Amino acid sequence: MRWREDPAKVRPMLATLAEPPLTGAGLVYEPKYDGIRALVSIEPAKGGARIRLWSRLGNEKTAQFPSVVRALEKWGAKLKAPVLIDGEIVALDPAGRPTGFQKLQGRIHLTDARDVERIEQTQPVALIAFDILRDGDEDVRGLSLVDRRERLQQRLGKLPGDVIRLSEQVAKDGRPMLERATRDRWEGLIVKEAQAPYQSGRRSPTWRKLKIVTEQEFVVGGWTEPRQTRQYFGALLLGVQDAATPGPLKYVGHTGTGFDSKELARVCKLLKARETKQSPFSERIKTNEPAHWVKPELVAQIRFTEWTADGKLRHPVYLGLRDDKKAGAVIREGAKSAKGAGGAADVVAQLRALEDARRNGTIELPDGSKLGVTNLAKLFWPKLKLTKGDLLRYYATVAPLILPAVADRPLVMKRFPNGVGGPAFYQQRSRIENPPPGVRIETIADDLDPISEPDARRFVGGSLITLLYMTQLAAISQDPWFSRVQSPLDADYVAIDLDPGDGTTFERVLEVARLVHDELASLKVPAVPKTSGSSGLHIYIPLAPGTSYESGMLFCQIVATVIASRHPKIATVERTVRARRKGTVYVDYLQNILGKTLATAYSARASEYAGVSTPLKWKEVFDGVDPRDFTLVTAPARFAKVGDLWAALRTSKPANLETVFRKYAK
Repeated sequence: MRWREDPAKVRPMLATLAEPPLTGAGLVYEPKYDGIRALVSIEPAKGGARIRLWSRLGNEKTAQFPSVVRALEKWGAKLKAPVLIDGEIVALDPAGRPTGFQKLQGRIHLTDARDVERIEQTQPVALIAFDILRDGDEDVRGLSLVDRRERLQQRLGKLPGDVIRLSEQVAKDGRPMLERATRDRWEGLIVKEAQAPYQSGRRSPTWRKLKIVTEQEFVVGGWTEPRQTRQYFGALLLGVQDAATPGPLKYVGHTGTGFDSKELARVCKLLKARETKQSPFSERIKTNEPAHWVKPELVAQIRFTEWTADGKLRHPVYLGLRDDKKAGAVIREGAKSAKGAGGAADVVAQLRALEDARRNGTIELPDGSKLGVTNLAKLFWPKLKLTKGDLLRYYATVAPLILPAVADRPLVMKRFPNGVGGPAFYQQRSRIENPPPGVRIETIADDLDPISEPDARRFVGGSLITLLYMTQLAAISQDPWFSRVQSPLDADYVAIDLDPGDGTTFERVLEVARLVHDELASLKVPAVPKTSGSSGLHIYIPLAPGTSYESGMLFCQIVATVIASRHPKIATVERTVRARRKGTVYVDYLQNILGKTLATAYSARASEYAGVSTPLKWKEVFDGVDPRDFTLVTAPARFAKVGDLWAALRTSKPANLETVFRKYAK
């Protein structure tokens, strides 16, 4: 795809604070550098290169890092075409190792060139590059991380000195890096899916950040007067937005440590310029010294030891102000370390307590957001005595597995307000007037949406609150598009749906699945199987970025037709049920149309046995398996034992359809 975007308007991809696994095929691990995010444009020019740096919010930083610019000019002179690189500008310690943001905070606000050059001599910096978005005239964001990394390494080549560096990266096993990070007090790790594309301006679960040091941004809501010989101010009063009900700040504590006299003076000037009579906090605050209020615009980076039981910071230390973070987006970060049990157990416990008390109520999610839930004791599977609460608890438990499967994908809802025995209805659109904050709803252009409707909005997957909110609305399954909102016309994968007719056994379904496997293997096409959660089986095939729905469906049609023509006694592509031979399995390729969906992996289903769509190993398909073994009750234990088998769909090398089409043409 050709590059068409103004580099100054590009925004970086962002990571989700989560509890990523420390081992896994298809995962790569990088240090979480504690600096300033930078998008770097390098355009070759006579005698050097034109360099521009932007922060994550689009603020130009070129003039503030002249040593980085000079190194890029020297390196960029060898380029033949423009590139756009994503990286982090970090301060260096005396040994030349990346150190914390606090070492940068004294320079990021400087505007005078002489001041900048002066601090360059005392505090060296480096640019650590970790991704490439533009390579010449080519937009490479749709490529996998592995392919982009290879491009980046090719372009960087032999780097001039230590000012421009390539990020460290390891594959499959992040435990040794985590040990180093803990020992050397890094901020954390970033865990990335090797086959994921680059999603500009999105916070995606395909990049997950694991924080080790307890540190985050807070909004400054005021200050206290200084004591005794202290000058300027005593302490900053800190707060965060309530993710569930944006408005006044929630007070989290104060800090007066971490300042030198110069920083006290600079911050004091900024505070007084924003002074107001109205407190920005949602509660009355008791302070040891008289308090002054400010408009909640300044964002401070704070390190602290832990959260107290009443939601306050213990031992907070000021590290610096951030002009690359918006105050309105600062909420309490609630994820725990990779060694912890995570927030799922707490959410499950809250849901259980409400259901046991037969009460409606509000639950708090790990990121601090809140969700109202009702009628948890309503029977959704009456014969099995499984309730709406059971369904919500299931999704809270398997969220780390299902959220990457639906991330950035429009979702279709089939709602069962009175359980599986009552009437159900499809809801393509979100018509909710005021969904809870954090629930992602996007409008897809009419010409890109198969069901055109002015100003129509769709739920988009990827967040826990969206998953649980849709479940609260009685959507039992999660049914995503095969494409993402960023490129709705390009399918990331296709599926062959094996649907047994009346009286056809699941053993017959497995028999046809083995035939599909062998056909795909002969074409060297990777495939990942899963139970449907009902009576059938799905086989998914990863596609290369930019593949159209039409191409994917044509491929599936060819495979389905080959299987049905070779094995007519057990397989058919006949759409009309009456015309199908008894005992056959319908090899359905028509689900690969824009807007059509299948229940995703790990999705619950409205089947009478409360089935779960469960990823399988091909060995299980060949040895034999019973889909009724995988239910709302039993599936979580299996997933804990075998891990995320569905990750193979995101990490496998995609099918080369051109090669396949040429082979079938012969």
